Amino acid sequence: MNYAIIGFGKLGQALAKAFARSGIDVSVATTRDPESFASAAAAIGPTIFPSTLAQAVKADVVFLAVRFESHKDVANALPTWKGKTIIDVTNAYGVSPDELGGQLSSAKVVAQAFTGARLVKGFNHLVAAVLDQDPSVHGGKRVVFLASDDDGATGEIAALAEKLGFAPINLGGLSEGGLLVQAHGNSWGQLIFKDLVKFD
Repeated sequence: MNYAIIGFGKLGQALAKAFARSGIDVSVATTRDPESFASAAAAIGPTIFPSTLAQAVKADVVFLAVRFESHKDVANALPTWKGKTIIDVTNAYGVSPDELGGQLSSAKVVAQAFTGARLVKGFNHLVAAVLDQDPSVHGGKRVVFLASDDDGATGEIAALAEKLGFAPINLGGLSEGGLLVQAHGNSWGQLIFKDLVKFD
């Protein structure tokens, strides 16, 4: 299994740090030349590999850490995403319901763009400054919420979240749980910004 993070702003770099802490290789990419952010990637750790977008989309699991408005640009990088899992880290705050085609779930809009992919909404409810921190907190683990219409994909990403040191909580499908961890229009889901810690 190989991994990529597309988007290398504050959120993408916070995710990269989680991979670095766990010693897991991950490619990072933007629409820019990899040399332009190679030093920032190297500063995070030796398991972070700056890549072109064309290289990054070859990964089995792709974290989509771009602005919501840019998701189609990434989706257009491949004719089909069959066999891949997309983790939708975007938030559509400020995007009107009309722009979502009447969908209540922004993740469903993203899923439609990534033809053939299994999509999991996750890792988006925490601000970058919190996601950036070690997920081990006072003997517990920081919670990440996951929602998907594909139970197999949820299980796969939950296992990855645990490897990264987080405590995954499955919220169910995109039309139910997904609405709790999304933002669109001028509203935030009920679990957005909730920084929770799970103790065994």
